[in-house]
Amino acid sequence: AVPTVAHWRLARLPQSLTSEQVERLIAACDGSSTLRLRDRAIILLLVRLGLRAGDVAGLRLTDIEWESGALRVLGKGRYEVRLPLPQEVGEALMRYLECRPEVGHTDRVFVRTIAPFRPSVSNHCVSGVVKRALRRAGVTTTAKGAHLLRHTAATEMLRHGVPLDQIGLVLRHRRIDTTAYYAKVDVGLLKQVAQPWPEVKS
Repeated sequence: AVPTVAHWRLARLPQSLTSEQVERLIAACDGSSTLRLRDRAIILLLVRLGLRAGDVAGLRLTDIEWESGALRVLGKGRYEVRLPLPQEVGEALMRYLECRPEVGHTDRVFVRTIAPFRPSVSNHCVSGVVKRALRRAGVTTTAKGAHLLRHTAATEMLRHGVPLDQIGLVLRHRRIDTTAYYAKVDVGLLKQVAQPWPEVKS
């Protein structure tokens, strides 16, 4: 007999980090240990390319096209795209692969950093990398998983003037209204289209 509360899809504002917080997050992964090099590569893939945790966990060596500077990503519904590989991300991947533990019979990029070395990096593990890096960077936010960095990548592209349809291609959205979800965080643009409030005369 109790009526349900109305709920609209994509009604909430997406949570994201500021540019300064992103730089602190990346800096929190500085170091020469295999663990820190792995974490840095994972963080950059998430925050620069907007990959999902599953995309990172399932990334294979053959997905990195070094000569063309591209990254092949197979997402939901076997939907494959080729994304440009920024130099910063490519260098982080290369540094990690140079010291990555040898694991036979696998072409997975990311593997465990403690014995027994296995390609058992999961979605949960990728989100754990983000949570630990946020803690080291001293960044406090209610959202702490890998999806926070996907939202951050989208809002950063929007702030730099990238059209919504191109953002949707990078994020591999099937519907434009899903990408339009991020338009709500561009306060400057919203102010331009907002109508003036009519004066109230007594």
